[in-house]
Amino acid sequence: MIRKTKAEITKCILHKVANKFNSGQNVFSEDLIRFDQESYDLMKGFLLKPFGNLTQSYRFTKHEDVRLNEVNKFASEVFSDEESFVEYSKSIVNHLFEQSNSAQIKTGDVLVVYIEGIEYKDVLTEAIGVFKIENKVDFFQTYLDDNESFDIVVQKGISTKRIDKGCLVLNTSDEEGTVVFSVDNNNYDAQYWVKNFLSVKLADDYNSHTQNYLEMCKEFSEEVIQPELGMHEKGNFLANTVDYFKENEAVDYATFKDEVFEDDKHKEKFDEYKNHFEKLNDVLIRNNFDVSGVVLKKEKNKLKTEIKLDTNINIKLDVDAPEAASEYLERGYDEEKKMKYYKVYFNEEK
Repeated sequence: MIRKTKAEITKCILHKVANKFNSGQNVFSEDLIRFDQESYDLMKGFLLKPFGNLTQSYRFTKHEDVRLNEVNKFASEVFSDEESFVEYSKSIVNHLFEQSNSAQIKTGDVLVVYIEGIEYKDVLTEAIGVFKIENKVDFFQTYLDDNESFDIVVQKGISTKRIDKGCLVLNTSDEEGTVVFSVDNNNYDAQYWVKNFLSVKLADDYNSHTQNYLEMCKEFSEEVIQPELGMHEKGNFLANTVDYFKENEAVDYATFKDEVFEDDKHKEKFDEYKNHFEKLNDVLIRNNFDVSGVVLKKEKNKLKTEIKLDTNINIKLDVDAPEAASEYLERGYDEEKKMKYYKVYFNEEK
């Protein structure tokens, strides 16, 4: 996690990135943006706010040599010679342009910034920030017309609520390499930003171990448990998974299976799915690791435990209460109506 209380944006430039698929052309600025105090304060908060609560970081990767990673190389040049900032900001945009191999990749504004005073693990350092603005919003602009009367015109601009895509490349590293943070609020092009442009992988730490394991369990519940046993058992499995993570400071793969699965057949299927998930996603699922409480809190919100019925009735199970579904929810079949049913027990409505 980074701290930004002492951070200052010392350089900022804006370019336009086109789409190679549509034969577009990039447009570059030559001069840095000069902020007044009000616009600077607004811009600083807009760009840095998304990174304040991030716990997971990335590291650059390249099959041949990580030093050949384009963004890593450009950032390193700027850290070595701050006067090269404008030159390499253009190189970053050109590299982003080269990744637009599909019509769905949006054009947009690209802000490249140089930041001083970012705190990471109690050390102040510098960072290069790259932010892509893809979506603009309509807003009303008032003005005084020729008749000395006020009128309104609709214009498009950048919303200050959230950035579309952004990254911070820190001028610091560990045994895995240069530290990188990334956010992407548009999921229509998931490979474009993290994999193709940045070419990074999650750091090999307990945060990524927790996320990978929970993602594997989520997909196992959707691809194996739900088709075979139904939504009820899917909800039970996810609730028991979350319960195990909440009650244990560390995960042990063998113990997890013993506590979550009653049937050895499902343990074997989980083993098979683990191998499938690792190969499909090019990740290693650790058999033993410490649990990240922050990641657990975030990831459990993605776990869907709602039973949707074709009678327009939905039953939402609480993923934090694994015993509730087994104790108070009963599934059966009504011979008279020739329909399946759920019976729900409760004391009073809330």
